[in-house]
Amino acid sequence: MDAKTFIDEQIADLKQSVGEGLAINALSGGVDSSVVTVLGHRALGERLKTVFIENGLMRQGEPQRVVKTFAEMGIPVQLIDAKKEFLGALRGLTDPEEKRNAITRTFYATVFGKLVRETGAKHLLHGTILTDIEETVAGIKRQHNILSQIGIDPEKEFGYQVLEPLKTLRKDGVREVAKALGLPPEITQRIPFPGPALATRIVGEVTEERLATVRAATAIVEEELGNTGAFQYLAVLLNDRATGIVNGKREFGQIIVVRCIQSLDARTATPVELPWEVLKRICERVTAIPDVNRCLYDLTPKPPATIEYI
Repeated sequence: MDAKTFIDEQIADLKQSVGEGLAINALSGGVDSSVVTVLGHRALGERLKTVFIENGLMRQGEPQRVVKTFAEMGIPVQLIDAKKEFLGALRGLTDPEEKRNAITRTFYATVFGKLVRETGAKHLLHGTILTDIEETVAGIKRQHNILSQIGIDPEKEFGYQVLEPLKTLRKDGVREVAKALGLPPEITQRIPFPGPALATRIVGEVTEERLATVRAATAIVEEELGNTGAFQYLAVLLNDRATGIVNGKREFGQIIVVRCIQSLDARTATPVELPWEVLKRICERVTAIPDVNRCLYDLTPKPPATIEYI
């Protein structure tokens, strides 16, 4: 793939598809949505409205950081507070597919449906990549951003058409396009982060308390492993509990799993052999989080595992 040719073709396609109308897109700050945002603004200018949906599932300070980064690039991003809607939709759910379904419906029907009506946009620009489509169609894991590929007609269901300029690319190809677009290294080299965010890293029910726990563990893991050069590293909160000793007393505490993997395009992945001192330090910091008394390191490649847990 020639990145410049790809960029020119996608800009031309977006102009033709949207015509003189308005389009909208959601930016998460990841490389996929960032590339779509820049392509869309180069094609449509002010006729593309970009929003950041604050779903209550993000890492600490992420919404504000992403809005600031794109403002510095001259691209305005509106921050939409939808924490109540998403956490309400997830309340009581423990099944992985039900949780992903709830996030999909809330994102597309509730939150975006309202924005589409308010803006009059007829097109949604989406950062779907080829791996998302393949894994969903194969039944491995339903990605939140897959609609028409599993029989959902977004125009009939939600009132807008979905445009997917990256659907022929894998992650390495998207990074190549991001560099050609001139995006900064903090975006082009950013580790993958799922659309459903920290909800994919909580096994069982998603609550504000459990989100606070995995959010704290995520900050530790990303700080400790940021210089490894790994494809992805993350923290997962399990649904089980284990006995432990805290301040000399027995505790039935929570369990955090740490995952650090190497991959090219997320189709396959192998665990990184981290130094013992690094693992030990991560364990000490993670088990200092209130109500956490176990920290495990996941050695499972993909396959048989997926990268994320949910």
